[in-house]
Amino acid sequence: MTELAELERIIEEGGGLIDARVACEVQSGDRRLPLYVITVGANTPSPDIPAVGFFGGIHGLERIGAEVVLAYLRSLVHRLRWDDVLRHKLDSLRLVFMPIVNPGGLARGTRANPNGVDLMRNAPIDAVEHVPFLVGGQRISAGLPWYRGPVGKPMEAESQVVCEVVEQELLSRYFSLVIDCHSGFGVRDRVWFPFAHTARPIPHLAEMHALKEIFDQAYANHNYTFEPQSRQYLAHGDIWDYLYLKAATQPGRVFLPMTLEMGSWLWVKKNPRQLFSRHGIFNPLIEHRQQRVLRRHLSWMEFLTRAASSHKRWVPRGAERDRHRAQAMELWDLSEQR
Repeated sequence: MTELAELERIIEEGGGLIDARVACEVQSGDRRLPLYVITVGANTPSPDIPAVGFFGGIHGLERIGAEVVLAYLRSLVHRLRWDDVLRHKLDSLRLVFMPIVNPGGLARGTRANPNGVDLMRNAPIDAVEHVPFLVGGQRISAGLPWYRGPVGKPMEAESQVVCEVVEQELLSRYFSLVIDCHSGFGVRDRVWFPFAHTARPIPHLAEMHALKEIFDQAYANHNYTFEPQSRQYLAHGDIWDYLYLKAATQPGRVFLPMTLEMGSWLWVKKNPRQLFSRHGIFNPLIEHRQQRVLRRHLSWMEFLTRAASSHKRWVPRGAERDRHRAQAMELWDLSEQR
């Protein structure tokens, strides 16, 4: 598997600059594939140290998600050798990487893991409103897409590792961000945030709007659409909803999980022949387009690290928080009554 080999090369090149561990191994046919967790930066449990998590490859068919996270990790490792500004920033910032959450699915070229379970429908949380048939998560059969897993069974091993890493590394902080990289929805790159299980607004809607505002100001010509996932569709078993609700039980903590949905329909529009390839529906198959995608999202990921480091300067409070919440409710057409 190309992506796993690339990750192991990056780990080797990182040497003493990063920490890497195998959280578990996943059985895929006659192979056991490692599930890596990489951490960089401040190695302290202090809740005052903010953190950012970068996740990819949750859906094995969407290889570009893993590749975007790998591209940023590779850039980081190379810069750590000479970039004093980066080294100084990481003295007070924790970065966590799981570039290939679903190594079995990536090896097999499937959305689901080797057990047929969609890891984005696998968390123990049910939608409280109507979800679309199948797409919103189903328990009919592992032979159909969007399978949630058997009722009452533990989450899949990969999902459990994600939850353990997030709880240990991110939810233990007063402030943390997550970006989870996917592809396959529309012609624009979308940044989705919770909720997916309900159309109600999240408690940290003001903070999410403030993050969007500073990104708009810093990168006025960006091509991202920010919105709650519920504006597009609702789903059962969303892992980021599940973890966000866990974080919400800890007063004073701000945890903002986001999903980058890269607009893969644009790649198909530019190269219709990709429709005849299962991988082509979700990934740029022409080399120069893939390189452009890998470059384009580096600034977004770097922005997230800067936003986390400087969160005390932009996280709204008091009347400013009320303003952001009111603007967000209007922008995204949300209602407290839903």
